This record gives sequence, structure tokens and C-alpha cells, in this order.
Amino acid sequence: MMEERHILVVDDEKEITDLIAIYLENEGFAVHRYYRAEGVLACAEETKIDLAILDVMLPDQDGFSLLRQLREKYFFPIIMLTAKIQDQDKIMGLTLGADDYMTKPFNPLELVARVKTQLRRTTQYDAQAARGQASPAAADDGAAPAGDTPDSLSIRGLLIDRRAHKVQLNGKDLALTPIEFDILWYLAAHQGQVVPSEELFEKVWKEAYFESNNTVMAHIARLRSKMGDQPRRPKYIKTVWGIGYTIDQ
Repeated sequence: MMEERHILVVDDEKEITDLIAIYLENEGFAVHRYYRAEGVLACAEETKIDLAILDVMLPDQDGFSLLRQLREKYFFPIIMLTAKIQDQDKIMGLTLGADDYMTKPFNPLELVARVKTQLRRTTQYDAQAARGQASPAAADDGAAPAGDTPDSLSIRGLLIDRRAHKVQLNGKDLALTPIEFDILWYLAAHQGQVVPSEELFEKVWKEAYFESNNTVMAHIARLRSKMGDQPRRPKYIKTVWGIGYTIDQ
């Protein structure tokens, strides 16, 4: 019997929270509803949360601040909701560690589909890590014929182990999300090549790239921050403006 998945939903609009809960519960999920930030961290501490849906505008705390607090301890997927449509809000959420972003009004069925996609990705990642296998993006790196791709890559003090799903920088472990790991592995596996943003997105997210997609840029920014890589003078991930990203030989 499959273990029940727990979803945390935080939105100050009770009608929206309850609507989301109905759709998720109809799919068999256990839903923990909150209409403000108060109590959310305690819930995450007491319950094994599998995914969170957070509104940006909360009455007692900024949603981005709550996102930042959750990311200090937890790596479950987080989907942000907001009535704002500015790209800057989306970029901020993704940079702080959100995995996806939806703008109100939204289709509840689409939200449920995105929840399932995020959970499927996490489940695959955890299962492959337990078996010592590569993640989908790592396995599909295209760096060498099947069977010839190395299990680990070392680049100037950066060690990436795709079997153990671990990354070390100068001997210190880096806590990366599954998406961040897949981005780093794909770029490292193509060291010396410029990887277009479209290609990186489609290989890692397994979805079609759409115009003006800032998702890759936001995740690269967060990855650089964790690596201590300065955006203006990066040692590892460099931006090739108008094209994509590269890790130099």
C-alpha cells in the first residue's frame, strides 16, 4: 500500500485554500491547511511534509520569508502562488528555493498536475539515490555513449558524485535540491561546451521550453549562491549572454 503523501497549503484566502484542499484530497493526498504563516513551521517539524504550496501575500508574514525559513531545513518541493504577475516576483521565489510558480487565478486541475509532477520527480530522485543510480537528467547527459559516462566528475575542487547524489566543494558538502543537482551535473558533463538555456531546461525539467522563461536563470542564481560563485566573476558556472551557460575546461 502506497504511503499517504502530505501536502502543506498556505493561503490567506480561505476559499482558495479550501478549493485546493478539495482537489488534492480527491486525489488521495492528506492536506494541512493554513490561512497565515503562524503554525506552518511547527507543522513541518511535526509532520513529514512531501510538498508545500505557499501564497506570497500572507497577513502575518511575507511568503518569501516563510519560503526562506522552510528552505533552511527542508528540501521538499515548494510551489508558490501569487496574484502578482511581475517577472521579478517569480525570479525572487525561484531564487529563494521555490520549485514552481503559479499566478492567480489558476486552474486547480493544472495545480494538481504540477503537484504530481514535482512529487514524481522527488520520488524518482530518492529511489535512484537509494539504489545508487543516476537521476534522469544525469543519466541523459549526452556526454558519452551509454556505459562510458563517469560516475563522478571533478572540476577545480568541485566533486560531483551522480551515484550518491552528492556534491562537495573544496571538501565541504553542498546541500542541493534534485533540480540543482541535475543542473550542475548536466553542465559539468558538458564541460567546455555552451549549453543553451532551452536545452538545459528541457533536459532537467523534462518539459518544453517557452519564451521568456526565467526559471533556469533563477535556479542558476541560487546554485551559484550555494557554491559561493560570484555572478560577475564566476569560477564555475559562466553565463554566455543570449545563449546559455558553461563550465570552462
